[in-house]
Amino acid sequence: MNALLIVVLAVPAVGAAAAALLPDRIGRIAGTIAAGGALIASVPLYRNSWFSYGPAAVRPWHEVDYAWVPALNLHFHLGVDGVSYPLIVLTALLTLLCCGFTLWRTPDPGRGGTLVALLLVIEVGILGTFLALDLVLFFVFFEVVLLPMYAVIAVWGDRDRAHAARKFVLYTLFGSVLLLVGVFTVVASAGTADIVALTGGGELSRTTQLVAFTLLAVGFAVKSPLWPLHTWLPDAHTQAPTVGSVILAGVLLKMGTYGLIRVAVGVTPEGARWAAPVLGMLAVAAIVIGSLVCLAQTELKRLIAYSSVGHMGFVLLGVATLTATGIQAALIGNVAHGIITGLLFFLAGAIKERAHTGDLAQLGGLRETAPRLAGVLGFAAIASLGLPGLAGFWGEAFAVVAAIDRGGPLWTTLGVVAAVGGALTAAYFLRLLRRVTHGPAVGSLVPPSLAPVEVAAWAPLVVLALAVGLVPGLVLGMADGPVQALLEALP
Repeated sequence: MNALLIVVLAVPAVGAAAAALLPDRIGRIAGTIAAGGALIASVPLYRNSWFSYGPAAVRPWHEVDYAWVPALNLHFHLGVDGVSYPLIVLTALLTLLCCGFTLWRTPDPGRGGTLVALLLVIEVGILGTFLALDLVLFFVFFEVVLLPMYAVIAVWGDRDRAHAARKFVLYTLFGSVLLLVGVFTVVASAGTADIVALTGGGELSRTTQLVAFTLLAVGFAVKSPLWPLHTWLPDAHTQAPTVGSVILAGVLLKMGTYGLIRVAVGVTPEGARWAAPVLGMLAVAAIVIGSLVCLAQTELKRLIAYSSVGHMGFVLLGVATLTATGIQAALIGNVAHGIITGLLFFLAGAIKERAHTGDLAQLGGLRETAPRLAGVLGFAAIASLGLPGLAGFWGEAFAVVAAIDRGGPLWTTLGVVAAVGGALTAAYFLRLLRRVTHGPAVGSLVPPSLAPVEVAAWAPLVVLALAVGLVPGLVLGMADGPVQALLEALP
């Protein structure tokens, strides 16, 4: 099983090379097959028992550890546990759906094989980030996604794609510089880059932890993105092609929140405790402000993009509580957001391609012109607003409960305000449905029916939204042991 960790990274890397070098149609097929191979290889990484090796707080189910740069004590150290496994499978699934989608439709200006190759390189970077147990290796994989995603937006994006791509890369580079300084602050102080050894912060002084946490947290906040460092996100989502938006919202944003839990909190826990009240206040501000901005949006993809700011606010609130309930809320919130928002961007792309506009005022009466499309959109919107029984409910509810259980005037107030923000989330999604699906038909959608490829791409996400909503233990059960071990290691 340990060899599968290498296979999970190698298969999409080889697929990217094949997709780039082969003729367009054959390249897209080869890339899609490689994406499917990565998903097949990722599923058996699950281990149905959580076990310990030594006193470490990070206890992988499987790992590989090779000397990478012996002179600097850097290792090619990979591992998977209950915190990273759901995100690894979600990444592999969404990449497969996006690559398969290009077999049916490639956005202008074509060159689908190159687009698939870039998606697979992005997959390698994201999977490597979730697998890395060496801080320097983590940073390398974290940066792999930057240029390919820039190219996806800049080449295949909408009319204002150049501006959106530049904004994305400038913000991300700013976060990367801070992340790099934070990583080397930790490595230089501790004498090791091994995340397993560093978790708990025992090798770092309090001052080092405060400085490193600030640098790491801001760097991860840009990628997530967390308010007020979120302004690149709406432009990137609005201008990116459908498959780019799905990958960006579904899993690329999760690199930031995952890093916040695994690295920032795990490696510099004293810094996390010191900054927790500020993080909590920023999280609640993101929830409320993101919801209010969504209520004012008139463009479909832009509204969905701003909704991510609020959803990531709930994830940050859960992390800020530094409790088992809160971190579990963040983990299931990450997974739920990836499933539901990935589906929403698939739907937004389908609607814009048929109506040639994303203006809500010109999309009225969708249930008359395209009833099946309207039905799936209604399901995704209701899942995103947090209806009990669907995936979006658990992360938001647990984050609020964790804040209130934390106690004290500040955290109780934050929990109550976050709950109000959850109500605002329901308000803007119901407004979206009223504007788009109800009322008299404003225009026509061509074609009104769903293509088989669209059904095949959306069906797994619909099933997962139901499955995680009805059986949250699918995610929470495998993460329970690692979360408890992480909290036990914190001073």
